[in-house]
Amino acid sequence: MKETQAGIADRLFGAIERSDIDAVAELFSPDVAVWKSGDTRDNDHRRSVKIINWFITTTSNRRYEILDRRYFEGGFVQQHILHATTHTGPAIAMRVCIVIKVGSDGLITRIDEYFDPAEIRPLLSGPD
Repeated sequence: MKETQAGIADRLFGAIERSDIDAVAELFSPDVAVWKSGDTRDNDHRRSVKIINWFITTTSNRRYEILDRRYFEGGFVQQHILHATTHTGPAIAMRVCIVIKVGSDGLITRIDEYFDPAEIRPLLSGPD
């Protein structure tokens, strides 16, 4: 169990670091539900992939500094600092706690991502 979940975690975060949106989409169950701080409802597969694609195209590089990762039956929780640089220069270092549930088929079925929305502001700003 732990090895499978560790592989899924490594593939997910590695794909985001490499800008591989197709690999991310393939890791998501067709009926995945994704919630992040600031959302009023869960996002479906299409919207979740669209959000990750936006993040990848808004940043020139990304790196996850993993602080802790714990496994539980059916998923894992991870704390990390997400380092990213925008194409216009500003950088972020956003502390995140993410809970990911994985189905018996090895696909991600649910994500709950907790972070301070203020830390993502540099990505939302256009060039000065």
